[in-house]
Amino acid sequence: MIKTVVVDSPGLAHAWLTMPDSLYARDSNYIPHIRQDVAGIFDPSKNRLFSVGRAQRWLLMGDDNKPIGRIAAFFNPKYSDAQAQPTGGIGFFECIHDDQASHLLLDTACQWLWDSGVEAIDGPINFGEKEAYWGLLIENFTDMGSFRMNYNLPYYRSLFEAYGFRLYYEQLCYKRDLLVPAQEVFARKSQQLLEDSTFRVTNARGRSLEQIASDFVTIYNAAWAVHEGFKPMKIEQARKAIQAMRPIMDRDIMVFAYHGEQPIGFYINLPEVNEFMRFAKGNLNALGMLRFLAAKLFRKRNIMVGIVFGVDRDYHGKGVEGAMIKYCEEHIVTLNRYRETILTWIGDFNPKMIHIAENLGATLYRRLATYRLYRDSAAEFKRHPTL
Repeated sequence: MIKTVVVDSPGLAHAWLTMPDSLYARDSNYIPHIRQDVAGIFDPSKNRLFSVGRAQRWLLMGDDNKPIGRIAAFFNPKYSDAQAQPTGGIGFFECIHDDQASHLLLDTACQWLWDSGVEAIDGPINFGEKEAYWGLLIENFTDMGSFRMNYNLPYYRSLFEAYGFRLYYEQLCYKRDLLVPAQEVFARKSQQLLEDSTFRVTNARGRSLEQIASDFVTIYNAAWAVHEGFKPMKIEQARKAIQAMRPIMDRDIMVFAYHGEQPIGFYINLPEVNEFMRFAKGNLNALGMLRFLAAKLFRKRNIMVGIVFGVDRDYHGKGVEGAMIKYCEEHIVTLNRYRETILTWIGDFNPKMIHIAENLGATLYRRLATYRLYRDSAAEFKRHPTL
């Protein structure tokens, strides 16, 4: 008889982390998440959200008492407060292709959240920020995924939808050949802006981590303040995010725009770490780190990932976007380090960013989905509002 068990011991935590390995043993496109990274999400000493939120994990055990599935559930007040109703989340779902098994896993996690008082559940999401472990892959199972982006088996979509989850929004990923020139509209807008010598675009080389974090939080809060439910980022959060990027960052591809000394725009790119992380095989222990560093040292990098793009709302329509894009063409392509860029991810509720990606000549190559389930099945379902 299959059953769910709460992850409440080091042994079960290890089994939960390694459970996907057997499911993807024959999938050459699967690159496991780094165990230490995922484990940190559920460690109260490492994840500050435990001071205000809560999380729980379960394993699904088969008739032979071996793991055949896993799931996590969490409640993050910051995320919930930005929604129209109290909202929890589930994530890190993995399961054999069996309706009964998946139903039991989802029942267990959802009931834990219903008992906590939530009225809606989103998933698969993360007990943290949206840039990592967010969404269910629904299109393109043949390419290498990006670092900390979810990859899953194709049948997971049917398991979620059969349970009653409905599409809340799609996460669109675009890919662009860096050797293809940017469209003329970006060159024109860049030229118009930079005719005023008080504007400039540059990379992060020569700037300290503290300066990068300060510029980042200033732009982030100015760019996203118009969004519904937005809560300003604190400098401590920015410092933590930049510090986390430090081992892999390339300052030459972190682009900032300034008006005088005022930071007004950013286009933050990172090397595609999965080009090298695949050799660590999901474990950054001493051996895994050695494999990763060797691959990073001796293998040519080809892909950079645009993780965030934003402009101070007071400078919208002035050509800042075009100036940053043109800068990339003139100063990053010439480095001859990267041949492709991935823009990940853009919500289908953000038509402006979709328009920018399409104007760049980028190709939609991957889609993920964030689903929502209401406690009241009769409640009116609403898609994510358009920005």
